This record gives sequence, C-alpha cells and structure tokens, in this order.
Amino acid sequence: MLPQIITRTVFLLGLVSLLTDVASEMLYPVMPLYLESIGFSVAGIGLLEGAASATAGLSKGYFGQWSDRLGRRLPFVQIGYGISALAKPLMAVFTAPWWVFVARTAERLGKGVRTGGRDAMLAGAATAETKARVFGFHRAMDTTGAALGPLLALAFLWAYPGQYRWLFIASAVPGLLAVAATLLLSEQRVAPQEGGRPGILEFARYIRAADPAYRRLFWGLIAFALINSSDLFLLLMLKQAGLSDTALIGWYVFYNLVYAVLAYPFGGLADRFGPKPVYIGGLLVFAGVYLSLSQAAEWWHFGVLFAAYGLYAAATEGVAKAWISKLVPQRDLGTAIGTVSAGESLATLVASTAAGIVWVAFGAEVLLIGTAVLSVGVAAYVSRLQA
Repeated sequence: MLPQIITRTVFLLGLVSLLTDVASEMLYPVMPLYLESIGFSVAGIGLLEGAASATAGLSKGYFGQWSDRLGRRLPFVQIGYGISALAKPLMAVFTAPWWVFVARTAERLGKGVRTGGRDAMLAGAATAETKARVFGFHRAMDTTGAALGPLLALAFLWAYPGQYRWLFIASAVPGLLAVAATLLLSEQRVAPQEGGRPGILEFARYIRAADPAYRRLFWGLIAFALINSSDLFLLLMLKQAGLSDTALIGWYVFYNLVYAVLAYPFGGLADRFGPKPVYIGGLLVFAGVYLSLSQAAEWWHFGVLFAAYGLYAAATEGVAKAWISKLVPQRDLGTAIGTVSAGESLATLVASTAAGIVWVAFGAEVLLIGTAVLSVGVAAYVSRLQA
C-alpha cells in the first residue's frame, strides 16, 4: 500500500523539502549571532525578521493564486526553491546591512513563491483517502531536514569556530541539491482560470468567495496562529532554566526528530478517522505543553514536554493542509492553501510581537498559561466545524 501513497512526485517533493530545511536549519541557530557580528542591533534584527516574515506571508497567497490562474505548479516550485537556495549564501558575500536585508527578504520570498504550488502538487498526487498521509510524509521529510541542519552546523562550528560566513556559504550545497531535485519533477496541470496575473492582495477575496466550510476552518487556523508565537520563546525558556547552548540545540533537534517520526502515522489516523479529531487532539496537547512548561524545572520535564510538542506538531501541521484540500476543488488549491499560509504567517508575526510584550510586562508564566487557555478555546471552536 505504501508505494501507492508515496508516489514519485510525493517522494521528490519530500526530498526537496528535506534538503532545503537542512540548508535553512544550518543557519537558524546562528542567525542572530551572525547578524550581531556584522553590526546589527537587536532592534535591527527584529526589523529584518519582521520584514522577511511579512514578505513570505503576503507572497504565499499571491503566488498560490497565480499558480491557479495559470493552471501550472512546477514553475513556482522550481523558481521558489531556486531563489531561496541562492539567497542564503548571498547573505555572507557582502556584509552591508542593506545587502543582508535584501538577501534575507529574497530568501523568504522564495518560500512564498513555492508554497502554494508545492502544496497543491502534493494534494493533486493524493486521493481523498490518502491526503493526510501524503502531507504527513512531506512534513516528516521536511522535519528530518530541520533536525539534521543544526547537527551539521554544530559539527561545522566545532571544526571551524566562529566561521559564520563560511557556514552560510556551505548551506548553498544542500540548497542547490534541492533545486536539482526539482528538475526531476513533472508538471501537474489543472484547468487555468480566467483573470490573468492577480493583484498583490487579490487572494484575500477568496476567503469571502470560498465554500463556507473552508471559510470557517480558515478563521480557526488563523485564531490559533494568533496565539502560537515563535518557538524561539520556548528555547528562551530553556535558556532561563539554565541549560547550555548545546543542550538547547539538542532539545530542539529532539523535538524535530519526534515530529518527523510521528507525522506520517498521525496522517494515517487523520485519513482513517478524519482530520478534525486528530487536529483537536494536537491543540489539546499544545495547551498541555504550554501549561506544564510554566512549572517545569528538571531536565527530564523538558524531555517529556518537547516530545509532546513534537506530537502536537505532527497532529496539526500536515493534517490542517489535508483538511483544507478536502474542502476546496483542485483548481483552487494554490489559492486556498496560499491564503491560509499567508494569514498564518502574518498572524504569527503579530503573535510573536504580542508574546514578547507580555513576557516583558508580566513574565513568562503569564504568557505560557494564557497561551494554554486560549488554545483550548480554539479547540472548542474547531470542534464545531465540518470535517
């Protein structure tokens, strides 16, 4: 049964994501250190990351809709991965702030270009009975790359301490291998739509025009994104608990490994029992993790909670995309998934900003408990939706 689910297209897209995440996550732990080393202030880093996130968010909806209008997926996948692969090492070629700003924003633009078309290709390669497993396999491959990247970065910096610029250049290798793998993909055509190239924010109109079931799910996903701040806050919790930088990265890798192992099995549960119960279960686990983190003190507490956090991610991220793909026609998938991804990116930016303010004003415990309570409220809303 497995070969019928993991088709050539699904495997290649998973491999592309694995290699791309290796490249991205090689840089993730050292990005703030590198930016500070070339003169960025904390405020400058915040501005850079905010602009990059906004660029990725808005472009996901725009290019997803453009993919539907053309009835083509592959060019957006190839161009998007190509931009990201080239932009990462370019951040180290020159160190002028304006150049780094352009390169980092371009790297996130690449993610926006490819997301809608890629996810539409994954859905198009699945049947109604296998969608969650297909997305689960893709998330598993993607997250395996997210676990391997930091390990490679640690090995590189152990051999060449402080050589951040060369690490950025080294990240081009897996990135370019990912681009090469996209050349093995075949186009997946759908009937083109009328209207030509869309306006920048035209995709937002789809929320009102889409089926009510999609619209209600959209608002549930955005509501959760508005309380789901950056994982950097969880890593900061570990730092404040006294863990070393190596231990911190180790727990982050552990979380990604748990996520990678569980993503496909949870996709199987969603295909069998429907996406709604699996997604709600993931939200409740998320609430439990945040609530428990406010009381965690021993190292094994963090081990259990980061394993549970990997379980939450496996039960929600790929499952949500599979759920969306069940509610909209194939011709609208780029727009539908791109619009949700755009909304989630912008909502996460708001959530992370608000989380930082709450942390400073009231403390980490208030942030953790408040997030847990609100996530239970989102789970109650989702329980009323059409599966």
